[in-house]
Amino acid sequence: MDRMRTSLFSILGSLDGLSFLDLFSGSGLVAIEAASRGALELDLVEKDFGKKATILRNLSWVEQTARLHMADVRVFLKRAERRWDLIYADPPFPMEGKLEILELVDKKGLLSPGGSLLMHYPGEETYPEKVGALNRYDFRTYGRSHVVFYKTED
Repeated sequence: MDRMRTSLFSILGSLDGLSFLDLFSGSGLVAIEAASRGALELDLVEKDFGKKATILRNLSWVEQTARLHMADVRVFLKRAERRWDLIYADPPFPMEGKLEILELVDKKGLLSPGGSLLMHYPGEETYPEKVGALNRYDFRTYGRSHVVFYKTED
């Protein structure tokens, strides 16, 4: 995970001033990495209340605006009323219906123009070239998992 996270952020480059949405936050380390790379505003979504204390402790080192949303990702996305410049989704590998996350982001227009959405998933799954207005522009393999990169149509 550390190698993958470092690689992904190297690909993305500077995040100065960008907003960042971390879906399925776990410990919050991906959002913290985004903050260390210049992301100005962080939103983290995690439904497991057992992880809340860890996330808050980890976020205590972040100076940027950080909001933790303890909610199911699908419910959060359905209710969201803003856009983010960068969205990272790392759903649990056994979770069903992951494509719905991409469809919700597209349908609700949650990705800022020129923004990117990254989805981490197991190697046995595949994702389409296009999901609504989201177009795949990159794909990386890390061991037995993959990350797909999407942007909105111009």
